[in-house]
Amino acid sequence: MKYQRFLYLLILWSLPTGLLLAQQSKPTPYLPSHAEILQRYKKVQLLDSITRKTISRHNVDANWMPDGKSFWYVITGNDSSKTAYLVTAATGKKEVITDTAKIAQLAKNHTGARPVRQHEPSRWEGFATDSVSPDKQWVATTIDGNVYVRSVATGALTPFTTDGKATGDYYGALAWSPDSKYLVGYRIHPVEDSSVYYVLTDVAGTTRGQLRSQPYKQPGDPFTTFDMYLFTLAGKTTAKVKTEQIDFFDAPMLHWRHKDPRYFLYEKVDRGHQRFRVIEVDATNGNTRTILDEKTPSFIYESRLYTHYLPETNELLWTSEKDGWRHIYLVNTLTGEIKNQVTKGDWVVREIDSVDAKKREIWFRAGGRNAGEDPYFLHYYRTDFSGQHLLDLTPAAGNHQAFFSPDKKYFIDKYSQVNVPPVNELRRTADGKLITVLEKTDVSGWEATGVPFPIPFTAKGRDGKTDIWGVMCRPTDYDSTKMYPVVENIYAGPQDAFVPKSFMSYYIDMQSLADLGFIVVQIDGMGTANRSKAFHDVCWKNLVDAGFPDRILWIKALAQKYSFVDTSRVGLYGTSAGGQNALGGLLFHPEFYKAAVASCGCHDNRVDKQWWNEQWMGYPVGKEYEEQSNVTNAGKLQGRLLLIVGEADTNVPPESTYRVINALIKKGKTFEFLPVPGMGHSDGGPYGRIKRRDFFVKNLLNINPPDRNINE
Repeated sequence: MKYQRFLYLLILWSLPTGLLLAQQSKPTPYLPSHAEILQRYKKVQLLDSITRKTISRHNVDANWMPDGKSFWYVITGNDSSKTAYLVTAATGKKEVITDTAKIAQLAKNHTGARPVRQHEPSRWEGFATDSVSPDKQWVATTIDGNVYVRSVATGALTPFTTDGKATGDYYGALAWSPDSKYLVGYRIHPVEDSSVYYVLTDVAGTTRGQLRSQPYKQPGDPFTTFDMYLFTLAGKTTAKVKTEQIDFFDAPMLHWRHKDPRYFLYEKVDRGHQRFRVIEVDATNGNTRTILDEKTPSFIYESRLYTHYLPETNELLWTSEKDGWRHIYLVNTLTGEIKNQVTKGDWVVREIDSVDAKKREIWFRAGGRNAGEDPYFLHYYRTDFSGQHLLDLTPAAGNHQAFFSPDKKYFIDKYSQVNVPPVNELRRTADGKLITVLEKTDVSGWEATGVPFPIPFTAKGRDGKTDIWGVMCRPTDYDSTKMYPVVENIYAGPQDAFVPKSFMSYYIDMQSLADLGFIVVQIDGMGTANRSKAFHDVCWKNLVDAGFPDRILWIKALAQKYSFVDTSRVGLYGTSAGGQNALGGLLFHPEFYKAAVASCGCHDNRVDKQWWNEQWMGYPVGKEYEEQSNVTNAGKLQGRLLLIVGEADTNVPPESTYRVINALIKKGKTFEFLPVPGMGHSDGGPYGRIKRRDFFVKNLLNINPPDRNINE
C-alpha cells in the first residue's frame, strides 16, 4: 500500500504542472500584472526580430532558358548564404552551379516562370476601335460632337449626324465592323460625378489646411448613358438600334460573327446586378434579339461573371451560378442554346485562366472539389469543352500556386497550408505528372523560437450543417490553466473570402497580438464568397449580418475544444468593410462582443462607393441602406469602442466615420477616437496598430498598457 502511494506521488510529481492543475481545477481568466504585460510587449518585439530569416527553401523563382528545356533558381539559406541550381526539366535532374561567372551568363538569357492568367477586359472600360477602318479606306471621327467619315483616298468628309453637341449630348465610342461596312457609335448623355472632400491638416510649408476633392459616385447616383446607333457606309444612313439604353457600365465590347459580320453581340448588365444579357444586333436594320438572359432574385456577381467568345465556332464560354455553384457553360451564340455544362458538382470555379480555342481546352482554378479538404484551397485544372476529360494538375492537399514555363510544357506547383510549410514540385503539364520535388521548406530555425503556426479550425454554421472555416493564433507561451480573451480579426466583405490558406513565412500581426495574451482568430462566415450561391446570398441587402451568427458559433465551438479560450471576453477589429463589421459587432451583438477597433469603416453604405455597395445592397437604394447603417444604429452602442480614420482616405470618405461620431455624441455615448493626419485608407498605420493593441490590453486584459511618455 505504501509502495502504491509512493508510486502515485512520483507520477504526480513527474506530470507537467499545467496538466496537474488542469485536473484539479478549471482554467482561470488570464489577468496579467502591469509588470508582466510590459514584459510581453518586449517579448513581442524580440520574437519579431528573432523569427526573421528563420525559414528558407520555401520558394522557387524559376528562370527558364530560351529553349524551355531547363531553368535555374537561387535559394537563400537561414545563414543568408546563396546556392544556385540548374534543373533539367524533362528529368528533374538538379545540379549545383558553383561557377559565379556561369550564373551571371545565365542571368542574361532567361525568361521568368509565369502564371497562366489570360486577362479579359473589364465591363467598366469603354470600347472603341481604331479610327481607321479595317480595309484602310475610311477614317471615323467626331467633330463638335457629331460623327463624320473621311475618305482616305479623297479626303472628303461625310456627315452622319447633326444633332450632337460639342458640350452636352454628343456622339462617340465609334467601332468599325470587321468588313468596314458598318460603324457603331453612341449618342452619349454625360453625367459629371459629384465630389467628395477632405482636408489635409498638416502639409509641410503651409499654415492652413489644404482642401482636396475627387469625383466619387455613391449608391443611387446617375450614370452616363448610351444610345446605340448604326452608321452604314454604303447608303450613308444613320439608324438607332432597337434596344434599351445602356445606363450601366461604359460602351460595351462588340463581338462580330466571324463568317457573317452582319451581326454582332454585346453584353448588358442591368443596374442592380440582377440581370445579365447577351444581345445580338442585325447591322442591316438595327433589329435585336436576346441570345442569353440570366435573372436572379438576389445578385449576379458581375466581377466574377466570365465570358469568352469563340467567333469561329459561334460559341460562348460563360460562368453562372444557376445550379447553385459557379460553373462553366458552353453556349451556341446562334441559337442561345446551352450546348453543355462544362463543369458541375458541389464545388466552385474560382478563376478561368485561359482558353485554347484550337485544342478546345479550358485552364481554370477551383476550390472544394477534393473531398476532405478545406474547400477554399485552390487547385489548378484543365478540361476540354465537353467537361469529360477533367484533369487536376495539382492533386496534393493544400493551397496551390502554379508557375508555368513560357511554353507551358512544365510548371512549378507551390502548395502549403497555414500550418504546413510549402513544397515546390516540378510537374509536366500534359498529364500533371510529378517530375521531382524541387524544394521542401526548412522551418527548423522558426521552430527553435517556439512560435506556433496558426491552427485551422472548423465548426458548423447557423444551419447546423455548413462548415465554417477559420484559423486561431495563441500565445507562444500559453498556459493551459489560464483562459485568454479572444480578439477576432474581421472582414466580412462579400467580394471574397479572407482567412489565410497559405503558409506565411514571417511573424504575422495576428500572432504578435496573440503574444500579448490573446487568442486571435479570423473566420469566413456566411455571406462571403468562394462557396455555394446560397452561402453567398446571405449578404444580399443584408450586409449587417456579416456572418455574425456563424462567427459566434465558431468561437464558442473553439472554446469547447480548447479550454484556454475565454468567450466572456471577446473583441474584434477590422478595416474598411471590416471597420463597419467591427462596430457592427458592438451594435448588434453586444451580448458577445465587448470591445472593438474600427478603422476607416464604411459605416453607412449610402456614403461609400457606388460600385461596391449596389452590388450587395441593391438598386434602387432601398430602406435596407438606412436600417443597417452604423450611423442610424449608433445609439445601440454597448462595450468599448475605438474609431480610427485617415483624414486623406480616398477609398471610403472620412465623413463615414465622422457621421458615426456625431451620432454617438448626440446619444451621449463613450468612445475613443484616433484621426491620423495625412493617412489614407488604412488600419491606422504603425501608430494605429500600437493603439489597437493597447486598447485590447486595457479593455480585455484589464491592465494599463505601457506608458510610452515615461519609456515604460
